[in-house]
Amino acid sequence: MLDAPARRLLDHPLSGVARFIDRPLVSPNRLTLIGLATGLGSAAAAAGQWWWWALALWLFSRLMDGLDGPLARRRRADGRAASPGSESGGFLDITADFFVYGATVVGVAVGATRQYDADWLPFVLVLLAYYVNGTAFLAFSSIAERTGRQREDGRSLSFLGGLAEGTETIAVHSVWLLLPAHAGTIATVWAAVVGLSAAQRIVAGFRDLS
Repeated sequence: MLDAPARRLLDHPLSGVARFIDRPLVSPNRLTLIGLATGLGSAAAAAGQWWWWALALWLFSRLMDGLDGPLARRRRADGRAASPGSESGGFLDITADFFVYGATVVGVAVGATRQYDADWLPFVLVLLAYYVNGTAFLAFSSIAERTGRQREDGRSLSFLGGLAEGTETIAVHSVWLLLPAHAGTIATVWAAVVGLSAAQRIVAGFRDLS
């Protein structure tokens, strides 16, 4: 729900950072891999109850995820990157995102259940909701691409909007790292929101493709 306004707000500053880091040794795929590594580091820190480290690594991971696209677009615009490379980069990016999102849910669940005796069930429901959500928009993207019904918004995949998007995910994952004692309650509410978003995407995707 908040991705479009967040992208409008952050596009200029992220493009400025991309300009600053545009060096031969820095590539969009390397930024994606750094984001993946630090995201997994955040999950491991949360599992070990090092909550502030987990939060710092999580935010840095999402910063790297936000920079790979602007850097790739900058290099394509001035002819330093061939367009086919953007397809493999987009594939790597979405795969890394799913890996990090799932891992961080597990990491928080391990840390919160050990330290605060939280219930596992809300975190399992979050993972289920992520699974259904991901299935819906990835299936839509594939079929929409094949049938010429893409939704163009500058990203590698054709995304269906919903209540829970990347911006909301970053915010919620940050909140339960800030308030790990309440992570179970936060996960319960978040699972419901993501579940509603999944239902919304399924209905919207079916209508678009009918």
